Amino acid sequence: MYVLIPSYEPNERLIALVAELRTADPRIRILVVDDGSGERFAAVFDRAVLAGATVVHHAHNRGKGAALRTGFSWIRDHARGDVIVTADADGQHTVRDILAVANSTDPDGASLVLGCRAFDGDVPLRSRAGNAFARRLFRLAAGWSLGDTQTGLRGVPPAMIEWLLGVPGDRFEYEQRVLLGLTRAGFDAVEVEIETVYLEQNESSHFRPVIDSIRVMAPMLTFAASSLAGFVIDAVVLFVLQAFTGALIPSIVGARIISASANFALNRRVVFMRRGREHLTRQIVSYAVLAAILLASNIAWMEFLTSVGLPLWLAKVITELALFALSFRAQKNAVFSSHTAAGVRGDAAGADSSPRFTESHPAS
Repeated sequence: MYVLIPSYEPNERLIALVAELRTADPRIRILVVDDGSGERFAAVFDRAVLAGATVVHHAHNRGKGAALRTGFSWIRDHARGDVIVTADADGQHTVRDILAVANSTDPDGASLVLGCRAFDGDVPLRSRAGNAFARRLFRLAAGWSLGDTQTGLRGVPPAMIEWLLGVPGDRFEYEQRVLLGLTRAGFDAVEVEIETVYLEQNESSHFRPVIDSIRVMAPMLTFAASSLAGFVIDAVVLFVLQAFTGALIPSIVGARIISASANFALNRRVVFMRRGREHLTRQIVSYAVLAAILLASNIAWMEFLTSVGLPLWLAKVITELALFALSFRAQKNAVFSSHTAAGVRGDAAGADSSPRFTESHPAS
């Protein structure tokens, strides 16, 4: 088993964690990825090596997602077939919890084991509120519930490594993209309850609440923006056609054809980052089928709401809001899914599955 610890500008807690893991079980191998911390922190990493860790170094800061992929790649090349447990360097994951996640990870399975905090006791307000909001947003986006969407303590079976190397995102959004794409890639999740630890009110965390929250929520935010653009196009064309023809259903159909074409192009290139001609025909056909289903639902809702006396604009708003979540899930899981791990890797053009780094090893 390997414990993988991405680390940026660490303190003494990293050394303590390495030493405690080695004391708990000398068979545990530990890989620390220095994410470009610089010369000022070289002594900390040297002491981590003395404590029993192998350290690989990024020449400059690339982000937690890139550091995790570097670790996955290194372990794949040096210890193929090993279970990997990812843990944070700041002491928020206890050795007991790391071992619990490791023992729950089936080396022959296809389940990502997640160490999930209960968020009870003395938890900083920003962390409690942020996680509550993230859980609700995640359920809307992914279609399944998770108790702790921001946990970095994860047990990874060997079968998942190649897919993880292809998931896009270099910073904190990487871990969220892993969760959002997990079931689509054919894997599932298992939760293990762990202790909620916040040292010094979480001051050592490099998570930037505004910038990194935007990164984490980027898929949903871009989809919402694309949907808003489609809604505006659809509404304008609908009102124009209805004003000229006086026929509601033909106006709805005409407006939806025009807005759906624009929405398909935006979602494919910007939201789900599918570029090139690979799978294009399947995506067009799938999107057309989904659009037809949504159109039928749209017509039914619009006819019903306008028949009970609601004005056209209000009926339109209510209908689009009702279909928003359904559309996102369907497009993420079916229309723009590559269906295979190889397809996901092919879309992650920016992922560096063979990164360049330097290594430091513990004395044998």
